[in-house]
Amino acid sequence: MRFRPCIDLHDGVVKQIVGSTLTADGPGPATNFVAANSPAWFAALYRRDNLRGGHVIKLGPGNDEAAREALSTWPGGMQIGGGITMGNAREWLDAGASHVIVTSYVFRDGQVDFDRLQKLVAAIGKKRLVLDLSCRRRGDNYIIVTDRWQKFTETAVSEETLTILAGYCDEFLVHAADVEGKCAGIELPLVGLLAAHCPIAVTYAGGIRDMADIELIASRGKRRVDFTVGSALDIFGGTLPYRSLVNLSA
Repeated sequence: MRFRPCIDLHDGVVKQIVGSTLTADGPGPATNFVAANSPAWFAALYRRDNLRGGHVIKLGPGNDEAAREALSTWPGGMQIGGGITMGNAREWLDAGASHVIVTSYVFRDGQVDFDRLQKLVAAIGKKRLVLDLSCRRRGDNYIIVTDRWQKFTETAVSEETLTILAGYCDEFLVHAADVEGKCAGIELPLVGLLAAHCPIAVTYAGGIRDMADIELIASRGKRRVDFTVGSALDIFGGTLPYRSLVNLSA
């Protein structure tokens, strides 16, 4: 189990937002934190502490320059997600990303578009691809969502889904979108599902508020599920010490 750091970008600035409030239209998202430091400052911090495998996420347009700044600060150290397609995936890898993170591009009409997925894998290789299976709860299931976590697909995070899609990528990234940014507790059943059925590396995000939640991820996740922390972290205005997570991952 590893701590995977994040750099979430909105309007070109490092921010922490409430995930369920991010929409294409209407007022801006509910924001927990706006950084005074640059994306490069955070990337340099993670590089200094050798925290590999974190992610830079572009939350909407206007973030390309900031993302390139972060990636160039630590070439090969972080992944990139947000608006990744067949047309720009190679460009982002060349800009310094270790992997590209993809969701919306490989879904069409609520289903996985395996033609697009296969072509993407052929172009960049599965070892450079992370599939984002961010989801929201509907009844007893966790349904994958796209388009800023607002659009439900018809695909559940399940043993079958995880097994099939693992053949096309190196890792999964899973935001529990209903609790993302709320610091009100994790989706423990989702963590357990990932631990039980995920055959490749997976990172969980969403709702972490303190070390007790991280201990729950360790126990329910059988130490097989990595995690990322946003709004609760002291470098993002919260109270959970960043240094304690660095030490945990050492």
